[in-house]
Amino acid sequence: MKKSTLLLSRWLGSAVVLGALILHGTTTLAADLPTCSRTFTLAYHDHGMLYAKATDQGIDRDVAIEMIKRSGCKFEVSLMPRSRIWLWIESGQLDFSMSGITNEARDKYASFAWYLYNKYYFMVREDAGTTSLAEFEKNPRLQIGAVRSFRYSKNLNDMVDRLTAQRRMTEVPDHEQLLNMMRLNRIQGMIIEPFNYSQVQSRELNNLTRIMESGDPPILHGLIMSKKSLPEVELQKWRAIIDGMRKDGTLLQIMRKYFDPDLAKSMVTF
Repeated sequence: MKKSTLLLSRWLGSAVVLGALILHGTTTLAADLPTCSRTFTLAYHDHGMLYAKATDQGIDRDVAIEMIKRSGCKFEVSLMPRSRIWLWIESGQLDFSMSGITNEARDKYASFAWYLYNKYYFMVREDAGTTSLAEFEKNPRLQIGAVRSFRYSKNLNDMVDRLTAQRRMTEVPDHEQLLNMMRLNRIQGMIIEPFNYSQVQSRELNNLTRIMESGDPPILHGLIMSKKSLPEVELQKWRAIIDGMRKDGTLLQIMRKYFDPDLAKSMVTF
């Protein structure tokens, strides 16, 4: 065989191998993406900087939009009370929601893809005359409020459960109602997160209230996925999208739109 023919043969062979590798890589990449077999459903809940109904803006919305873009799938998006979201996730009527935290009961019907790390605090009215969670709990005249179906970190969950048993708890559908009740002194304490600070300011509660430490560590929040409507192999693919957004800095970029650089970094470092 002539030298030129041999070289051409080797080049063609290499090209075929390279083409096969590229094709294999492309196929693998496509296989790693979720299967867009139908239009998926996703619900937000109205919760300060996570999602604000009035402006249709927030961290949850930014994360969801990026996730949807990366998946290539079609979504039907809605707004629901948090209590209904958990019920529909459990039944499989809803595929996804945002910024959920886990517990033993929820783990049975929901899977999670973590995208932020966040602390809960206790906000109390100044005129309640308490300096700690224990003092608040000991005073039978003081009432606490919460958003229906919300759970928090351990110490706060324990206190909420005890006060509920004492009939010192009022539940409402959303944070706006809760903050209004604080302003009107119908409740004297509630649990908040950094996402609620702008709501506190807009309700002119700054001078009426102060923030207490709960003694709890930060809690992971993430994409909520229904085990009823999504098979395990697909749950893993959606989780990989969120993990990729954290690894490539996209989640940090989103958080920095809403918080100072140090707080933003702490929220995505876990």
